[in-house]
Amino acid sequence: MTASLKDRTVLVVGRDGGIARQIALSAREAGARVVAAGRNQAALESAYEGLHITDEYVDLTDEASIDVLGERLGTVDHVVSTASARAKGRLADLDREAVRLAFDTKVIGPMMLAKHLAPRMPHDGSFVFFSGATAVKPVVGFLAVTGTNSAVDGVIRSLALELAPIRVNAVSPGTIDSGAWDALGEQAKAEFFRNTSARNPARRIGTVSDVAEAVLFALTSTFLTGVTLGIDGGEPLT
Repeated sequence: MTASLKDRTVLVVGRDGGIARQIALSAREAGARVVAAGRNQAALESAYEGLHITDEYVDLTDEASIDVLGERLGTVDHVVSTASARAKGRLADLDREAVRLAFDTKVIGPMMLAKHLAPRMPHDGSFVFFSGATAVKPVVGFLAVTGTNSAVDGVIRSLALELAPIRVNAVSPGTIDSGAWDALGEQAKAEFFRNTSARNPARRIGTVSDVAEAVLFALTSTFLTGVTLGIDGGEPLT
């Protein structure tokens, strides 16, 4: 039997839409007190207006802001970080500073969340960080993305030992229709999704609800720690 989120405080770090928003809404529906935090607090305030979700400011590349957020929250039961700053491109085209920012946001930032918020959590609290399918299925042009995702997978295993009994897990999405692919344009996106669905053993593209359900499972499964949950429709198998 899984634990409940009723009357628990869940911090969701990320943007005001897509996967982060669905996680916040799903956690709130499960009875949690939800705090949504990110660099664009105004956008968060607008996105969650009237939904009984508190908005806060935090910049995962600024350790001081993480410390201040912890002081404002006081205590927190669960922490989810969806934040990322992708540095895409082949090796010859990679910008060093973009790669630094990617690691700072997706790997070092969550480590600092654990540093400052774990002391404010109960023993049955947990963290969920975000990896990605490229950690187990590399794709040319996604070298830095593969690096950050692989690093997250290692970090959560180490933190699960160091922070025990606080649990630490990761969710690793595959191709998800979260808005992240909209920049391709409607036609190119549709073609990409068709091709991916044809190869994917699940024969469809993932949804933000698929990911949010996995996050809630990780938050409430009290015997799950140090695990990366692949929410990818079997994509790495192909």
